[in-house]
Amino acid sequence: MSQPIVLKGPNKERFLDKVRHLIPRGENLNLCLTCGACASGCPATGLEGMDPRKFLRMVTLGMDEEITKHPWVWMCSMCNRCMHVCPMAINIPGLVYEARKLWPREERPKGILASCDMALRNESCSAMGTPPEDFRFVVEDVLDEVRGTQPGWETLEAPLEKEGAHFFLSQNSREPVTEPDEMVPLWKILHLAGADWTYSCEAWGGENYCMFLADDENWEKTSSRTLRQAKELGCKVYLNTECGHSTYAVWAANKKFNIHTELEIAPLVAYYYEWITSGKLKVSSDWNKDLKLKFTVQDPCNQIRKSYGDEQAEKMRFVLKACVGEENFVDMVPNRSNNYCCGGGGGYLQSGYTEARHQYGKIKFDQIIATGADYCVTPCHNCHAQIHDLAEHFGGSYHTVHMWSIVALALGVLADNEREYLGDDLKEVWLPGEPGTPNPFMG
Repeated sequence: MSQPIVLKGPNKERFLDKVRHLIPRGENLNLCLTCGACASGCPATGLEGMDPRKFLRMVTLGMDEEITKHPWVWMCSMCNRCMHVCPMAINIPGLVYEARKLWPREERPKGILASCDMALRNESCSAMGTPPEDFRFVVEDVLDEVRGTQPGWETLEAPLEKEGAHFFLSQNSREPVTEPDEMVPLWKILHLAGADWTYSCEAWGGENYCMFLADDENWEKTSSRTLRQAKELGCKVYLNTECGHSTYAVWAANKKFNIHTELEIAPLVAYYYEWITSGKLKVSSDWNKDLKLKFTVQDPCNQIRKSYGDEQAEKMRFVLKACVGEENFVDMVPNRSNNYCCGGGGGYLQSGYTEARHQYGKIKFDQIIATGADYCVTPCHNCHAQIHDLAEHFGGSYHTVHMWSIVALALGVLADNEREYLGDDLKEVWLPGEPGTPNPFMG
């Protein structure tokens, strides 16, 4: 439980005065109703004896010494749920972000710091340090293998540096570095949708830990580099891979730092929706008619509550229901913009506060278990990693899976080596070429 605030006397330093001009609607801080809505719905409440309401009161009271270098600012994922439920719309996550800056840069969590600095040291902007030539090798090697071993995909493309392509596709480093086969389902989806797209060998990294580090200078630098690369290739849409913070980092940087790009910055799931509703992707839920496997979906905070809103959440649900059957979809409660953060965001996965992250994530774990779902679909890399880890830590029986895997399965194009996160119940369902599997090349 949180501990009471104890005032030690006047403090000359005023953190609030120093950052008031940086925080949207910061003038409303003195209008806090102390209603507790922020704390009651925050999974970080109680960690290190802190909660959002207490943190806000300490800032307002000028308790700079007590909040300086307080570890709770790294346990708050800045998911914005406190602001979402606040009747005065007080931006507590904005305060937390600025409080992270009170830590000397070299003393901030080593995992987040190392990932930010790694992205700055290589032309790929990859937090895992993958250089451009290695990325090219992996993409071309995986593509050659698919063309040579999967009938019907002899003409599959994974373009690199294609000038004038409509879509510039970012790529989270996790796939090319550790799970290269996981890139292929998305390539197939793009192919069947007739999308004109390209990767770049430079500034393709879809993760941005400089944002989590509260390093504005380098957050702007990495985001500007990748947007500039897309613009130089003549692309129209900056298409983010299934990653909430990747999408938000570029979307928010464009606004925060006045980058002024003419590119549309779009989440990938929104285009799944467009391609399915237009008939370009002919997904079917027939594979699940007899199995009746149940699915739920995680609302990534960075893509829903913090940026694109409930319209994006509805599109996400439409896509999933089209692929698994509406009767096989079970929503979490609460959901959409009111959903709880899973605890994967804000740099939590690399902060070093593992015990706190598990405690934070217990609310999400309980949400998923309450649905009775066999699968939790996570169109976000950090959500995927955290929710998968929560199942292992707390003994959950659900499987955690990317959206692209389910879309590709519903198209009948998911190969046996592209089912890393599917359970045994789906290892051989609708394998391409097997009887009963639709042929996507037959229109």
